[in-house]
Amino acid sequence: MDYAPGVDACPIAFNPFKSCTVPRPIGWLSTVSPEGVCNLAPYSQWQNLTFDPPMVMFAANQYPDGRRKDTVLNAEQTGWFVWNMATFALKDAVNLSAMAVPADVDEFERAGVGKLPSRHSAVSRVAESPCHFECRYLSTTRLPGNSNVGWVDVVFGRVEHIHVDDAVILPSGKLDIARMEPIARMGYYDYTVVRDVFEMRIPEASDAAEDGLEGTPSS
Repeated sequence: MDYAPGVDACPIAFNPFKSCTVPRPIGWLSTVSPEGVCNLAPYSQWQNLTFDPPMVMFAANQYPDGRRKDTVLNAEQTGWFVWNMATFALKDAVNLSAMAVPADVDEFERAGVGKLPSRHSAVSRVAESPCHFECRYLSTTRLPGNSNVGWVDVVFGRVEHIHVDDAVILPSGKLDIARMEPIARMGYYDYTVVRDVFEMRIPEASDAAEDGLEGTPSS
């Protein structure tokens, strides 16, 4: 099977593009509007960019009517957003927060999760989530689509503060990923959960290469 997107009709029932780059981590992002309304929404187009300094990105498609997502607007207008780890225990709350609701709805309350204060902004963190990044908004790149929903805002941020529940830190200093059970997107309506972890080290890697893999800034 092969085809050219935008030229040929997809020859199978589900678009394979949606389920090839997998699993995709969930950017469960909280923001606050200039009016003080708390917003919470998941984005499966989310990724770390670099570690020195730590920077991240997420991509948010527009609504079919051309409106931009509240997460993007809030981040641009207030200068901050927070990433909250989406875990298996919180999957129902994550799913509820994916619903499109009016901008004046407090989505923490709608999803049934608690709030923790952030150190650098008025953006709340999900109390039940084991890990959080407080992110300072840097910039937005808007990429055109073939339709309203195809247009996408790619938002970049710098991580200014990291919070981790002490209970999920192993004696080695690593995070206990299998205990936290983060969820990831597989495309369509399908998700997966991390429960199995294995290690692979690059043979004969230099000290500098290992520093990069471990996220240790070079002096």
